[in-house]
Amino acid sequence: MAPRLLSLAWRVSRFRFWIYTGGTYVVGYALGMDSWLAFFDPAYVLFLFYFFLPANLFIYGVNDWWDQETDRFNPKKDVKEYRLNEADGRDLLLLLGLAAGISLALLFVLDTVGQALLLSFLFLSYFYSAPPLRFKEVPVLDFSSNMLYVVPGILGYYLAGGALPPLALVLAGYLHIAAMHLFSAIPDIGCDEAAGMTTTAVVLRERRSLLLCLVFWSGLAALVIGLADFNPVSLLVLVYPTIPLALLLREGLSIDRVYWYLPYVNTGLGGLVFLLATLRAVAW
Repeated sequence: MAPRLLSLAWRVSRFRFWIYTGGTYVVGYALGMDSWLAFFDPAYVLFLFYFFLPANLFIYGVNDWWDQETDRFNPKKDVKEYRLNEADGRDLLLLLGLAAGISLALLFVLDTVGQALLLSFLFLSYFYSAPPLRFKEVPVLDFSSNMLYVVPGILGYYLAGGALPPLALVLAGYLHIAAMHLFSAIPDIGCDEAAGMTTTAVVLRERRSLLLCLVFWSGLAALVIGLADFNPVSLLVLVYPTIPLALLLREGLSIDRVYWYLPYVNTGLGGLVFLLATLRAVAW
């Protein structure tokens, strides 16, 4: 029983995407702390574990449960992700109950602001896929609800520094996740349309979706470079708007292939931000 549950948890939680919640939390925490000694706070370790595994299990478990019908049209479930089968139903519900229980228990170690942040994460994570809201099928709300991936960073910043991050940082996070979501939805236009889903990408189609990704990532780059006072290292963020621009200008370049390199880009640049923030805290 236990090995089967662990195996299902690993597959459903989508290991390659753990960094999108866990990494965001770590970077937010590093940006908010005054001293590197904050890494020894038990609360940091507790939420580090939470945002890497239970949080992702909750996000993608809910997604897989409510998407079983529409996933019939999505070939990537057989290649890059896991397709649920009938035998998984009871085990998945058990895992979701465990993830939800851990989430609710963590509310008791947070103050009012922290509780509001964690509850907003759970709300967006659940209703992104679940009815009656099902944000993923509503244009604009589909990519906007992906703020759920920014919330761990906001909570990390708050836990480390006792204050919410500057609005410019939150806006930069929103622009990035909006572009990421829309970019990831472009390869799914055909299967989403076949499943009767009206996503932003389905409405805009590929070229206009790429143009909007270019706008979002250009805004991100401008904010990051400005916040970094034009530090040369910050120019690396320009890799993001370069991606949709290259796809718009170069015919034959496959977005399906490019998309699966983005986790490496996000991990690399996120790791660099974490390193620089930690070195700053050590210097202080």
